[in-house]
Amino acid sequence: MAGALFTCPLDVVKTRLQSDFYKNHVIMSNNYSALSPARKAIAHFSDTIQILRSVYKQEGSRALFKGLGPNLVGVIPARSINFFTYGVGKEFISSRFNNGQESTWVHLLAAINAGFFTSTATNPIWLIKTRLQLDKSEGGVKQYKNSLDCLVKVIKAEGAKGLYKGLSASYLGSAESTIQWVLYEQMKSFIRQKEIARQQAGVKASAVDKFFEWAAQSGAAGMAKLLASMITYPHEVVRTRLRQAPLGDGKPKYTGLIQCFRLVIAEEGFWSMYGGLTPHLLRTVPNSIIMFGTFELIVKLFS
Repeated sequence: MAGALFTCPLDVVKTRLQSDFYKNHVIMSNNYSALSPARKAIAHFSDTIQILRSVYKQEGSRALFKGLGPNLVGVIPARSINFFTYGVGKEFISSRFNNGQESTWVHLLAAINAGFFTSTATNPIWLIKTRLQLDKSEGGVKQYKNSLDCLVKVIKAEGAKGLYKGLSASYLGSAESTIQWVLYEQMKSFIRQKEIARQQAGVKASAVDKFFEWAAQSGAAGMAKLLASMITYPHEVVRTRLRQAPLGDGKPKYTGLIQCFRLVIAEEGFWSMYGGLTPHLLRTVPNSIIMFGTFELIVKLFS
């Protein structure tokens, strides 16, 4: 929850860059493709800071925390469901189909299972968060007063199924958590080889050894998240577009997964599919390090 609170401004910027909120800005950012990787990273980081300042100046400090309510409400059940279903799925699949042994395909199936359940259960929460973050005041008038008002208006205007817009992209996005879990398990297995060798030699691990193993596993979680995000990020943009409020005539601009992919690329270019990547990484990679590090620490304490 602390991570969600402190990184909320980055989440607001990320969501707006993923939407057509800063459409012209994203198109201009396509020119960065000619820059070197280092300069491109600096340019995107600079853009993120500029947008944060712009939101603060034009909409006030509270605008930087739009969507915080549903974010705080959703982060605990989302993480709990993901970790629980992954652990249960891994144990079930390995015991029933792999003689109790873990393997890459066991991790893969368990991660897919976790992603499916997490996406289905929490989609309405993230839709409300997205709508609030994209609700820019025009002349001091906002479309939604708060999370509850947003929920009521979405159901009234679009029906209960409106709360599940973007779910298809979320299912596609399960590939991100799947890749993250598989990479993390592989990295963790590699890190544990040193501990296994130490045990076989009859050498007891010191407190320093245990700390460095834990720190390495936490770092592996961050690296796994970084790689998974880079590979699968376009689904984030599509999911945000599908969750946008309908146009003034009540009709949605983006009507489906494939249509959204095609329309965004046609109007804004391929690199628009990576809009908001910088604030996304600045937010999620540290969160993954903290979250998985805490998870491993709790497992060690109770094992």
